Amino acid sequence: MKKFSHLLSFFILCSCVTYASPRTVDFVDVNRYMGTWYEIASIPQFFSKGCFCSRAHYSLQKNGEVGVYNSCNKESIEGDLSDVNGKARVTDSKTNSKLKVSFFWPFSGDYWIVGLDKDYRYAVISNKKASSLWILSRTPKLASSDLQAALKIAQENKIPVQKLTYTTQEGCVYPE
Repeated sequence: MKKFSHLLSFFILCSCVTYASPRTVDFVDVNRYMGTWYEIASIPQFFSKGCFCSRAHYSLQKNGEVGVYNSCNKESIEGDLSDVNGKARVTDSKTNSKLKVSFFWPFSGDYWIVGLDKDYRYAVISNKKASSLWILSRTPKLASSDLQAALKIAQENKIPVQKLTYTTQEGCVYPE
């Protein structure tokens, strides 16, 4: 019985473990955020394995949702185009910095904007658990000073930057 109570105590303690959510930016002008973003670095996800030249295009829809078009070239910069359309909805209308993105209904994921350059040159994206990370740029190459600022934002939010993989953008040809 004593072993059972110790085991039960352990499971109760484990179930109470919490994580610190990253802090999102104070405000995002959704219209300014629309357009093409290039992936500079990310914590790899199963769906991005073998991707080169990764980019995303966001467009505001008439119903207020955001159209999401993600694409990359598989296995090399000349590889076959792999793309997917999805949609996002703002879940925090006070700041517009928290969204839910869905590519396959009914599944969705967090898209939290935790860093955003004042001129919208780069963005730092994570999720509620600070376990994912994307560093995006309006251009295929991000200035070193901007990359350092983005990494600092991620580190301040306790996002594991040591897991980052840098995305090949050099030599990519992007379809119109």
